[in-house]
Amino acid sequence: MPFTLKGRSALVTGAGRGIGRAIASSLASAGASVMINDADETMAREACGSLSGVGANVEYLAGDITTPEFPQQLVDATLGRLGSLDIIVNNAGYTWDNVIQKTTDEQFQAMLDIHVVAPFRVLRAASAWLRETAKKESAAGRRVMRKVVNITSISGTDGNPGQSGYSSGKAAVIGLTKTLAKEWGRYNVNVNAVGFGLIETRLIQPRTSQAPSIEVQGRNIPVGVRPEVLEAARSQCPLGRLGTPEEAAGAVLFFCSTLSDYVTGEVLICGGGMHF
Repeated sequence: MPFTLKGRSALVTGAGRGIGRAIASSLASAGASVMINDADETMAREACGSLSGVGANVEYLAGDITTPEFPQQLVDATLGRLGSLDIIVNNAGYTWDNVIQKTTDEQFQAMLDIHVVAPFRVLRAASAWLRETAKKESAAGRRVMRKVVNITSISGTDGNPGQSGYSSGKAAVIGLTKTLAKEWGRYNVNVNAVGFGLIETRLIQPRTSQAPSIEVQGRNIPVGVRPEVLEAARSQCPLGRLGTPEEAAGAVLFFCSTLSDYVTGEVLICGGGMHF
């Protein structure tokens, strides 16, 4: 491996399963200490346990990242338990789809809340520590690069029918990414985004007559994709298949590593060459 993350501390939201867990695993395997966050305490605890044997310090804090006061609590807990905050991966998210005429205000706002408002609050909560730490390091003649990776989607870059809310939230986080790249460059923080295509997670599992769902704040939200749509996606993808969570994590790992120390304000698409 051309780099190590030993001595680095990372926060990953939505890390209880799927892509988030794969990201946390890749960071821990590279030597980073990791704070796992997930709304589902059982999954957060299980993910923490599964990574505890890789040699790094792994902690977890369950909680709803869209609750206004929770992002500050999460950042404070990360600094308190890990002692630093060198990597932030805003990964938490879900889909709640419908064509626009059937999309409610609650549905649209929920997509904005999870995909751009929550990352904004996490980064705002971390800003004081990042700025003050960078100033002290600069005064001592040191330059320490820190990393922010926000997760977007080809739905955010290209749009996708039935996803006005999801696409809007994922497009908005690109604007947040590019703005903070310009604000935080002086503090030696690289701020980038990774946009995923179709990755094999529960959100795109084949939808049958009995539609799968996820529970969010007491609501049962249907997820999944019709089998014929998945098959069409495979045929349209230049690589001819869906991506794995581990492959998705690899793109994020690049932005968390020293390999990206002179890359900021960019969006890397990890979608097998597919565009909607």
